[in-house]
Amino acid sequence: MEKEYGDDFYTVTDDEGREFVLEHLDTIEKDGETYMAFAPADMDEEDPDFGMVILKVVEENGEEVFATIDDDAEKEAVYEKFMEQLFYDEDDDPGVGD
Repeated sequence: MEKEYGDDFYTVTDDEGREFVLEHLDTIEKDGETYMAFAPADMDEEDPDFGMVILKVVEENGEEVFATIDDDAEKEAVYEKFMEQLFYDEDDDPGVGD
């Protein structure tokens, strides 16, 4: 994992050697695993195909690296947890402001 552009931006390389810059949105822990959500740094927010990129942090050769999530059920569960966390509204929490 390379933080070439600062703490919120990561340069990642795909299996075909192409580099992408991703902006870090959030990190969660789920079932003992760490997942990070990103947005493409060059995204156009008006683009209807814009999507969040979720990668799993795994250890490989003693180093933390990003991996894609191949299991659809795991991917969906992690996505839902990110959505809950990213769009959580404190006003919806009955314990806040009581």
